[in-house]
Amino acid sequence: MPKTRIAVAGAGLIGQAHIGVLLASPTCALSAVVDPSPAAAAVASEAGVPLYASIDELLAQGRPDGLLLATPNSLHVPQALQCIAAGLPILLEKPIATTVAEGQTLVDAVERSGARVLIGHHRAHSPIMAKARQVVQSGQLGRLVTVMGSATFYKPDAYFDGGPWRREAGGGPILINMIHEVHNLRMLCGEIVAVQAFASSAIRGFAVEDTVAINLRFANGALGSFMLSDTAACPRSWEQTSQENKAYASCDDEDCYVVAGTHGSLSVPTMRLKTYPRDEDRSWWKPFEVGTVGMVRDDPLKHQIEHFGAVVRGETTPLVSARDGLQNLRVTEAIAEAAASGRVVDLH
Repeated sequence: MPKTRIAVAGAGLIGQAHIGVLLASPTCALSAVVDPSPAAAAVASEAGVPLYASIDELLAQGRPDGLLLATPNSLHVPQALQCIAAGLPILLEKPIATTVAEGQTLVDAVERSGARVLIGHHRAHSPIMAKARQVVQSGQLGRLVTVMGSATFYKPDAYFDGGPWRREAGGGPILINMIHEVHNLRMLCGEIVAVQAFASSAIRGFAVEDTVAINLRFANGALGSFMLSDTAACPRSWEQTSQENKAYASCDDEDCYVVAGTHGSLSVPTMRLKTYPRDEDRSWWKPFEVGTVGMVRDDPLKHQIEHFGAVVRGETTPLVSARDGLQNLRVTEAIAEAAASGRVVDLH
């Protein structure tokens, strides 16, 4: 069977990561690169595919089976709407939009048209997350009580020098990094219905936060706490524990989530499991049964592109829908609002 032809719009870092995955895919093929920047020519040439300056040009001269949009955030909605109008399936990098209101416009268009749109929250395709979710949903932990999470890491000065906008409002870890965590937490624990937060910029003194303490309420009654910081020299983050992105140094003895229920707890991504025997009284004076959940580690981008190919071919529905992507953005915006206002933000 011929491979599904996928073009990539945006030849930046994430676009190049997707290009690499497509070149190695057994079922999908890179058909073209779309990017008006001079540097994109070298990327397309190295990949051995045509370069188009715009989506209009791509549609007119080299229409693919599907398009992966890895373009700047401000272009996500207008470009996605253009593809929907052209009947072209898309994988849209997160965030779905720059604002919830803008994202709602896209969700309405997707649901009205029945368009095939996958949102690029790639951790949804992580084998680690799939196994963790399976354990939680199996009931092994009992009724869900709490989740404790963290995304603590140290971003070097060069990160901010190379993108001065990251020192300004909208450039802090809430809107850049927390949206990843929100999707993971929703996968593990269900819908988030209320948030509160404290933010600080005490370390760097930028106009934007560098550290945030977040409380979460889930629809099932569980509560969560989350520590977020891009100035904490601590490896309790997904990037530094999951070993999925080899660009990051890894601490394989650390976890970034602990999910606890009435019968036990699961630490992620070490997958250490501690449970009480079902036929015994539970007590903090009694020992846990201790074990490790078996799982594999693999590149979620690889799994995501295979899933997108199946979506393009009409074999399955998107694992992360446009509505999912919008809800992740909605929760992230609520955290920013809670930190700024000092009040609980209700997401009902």
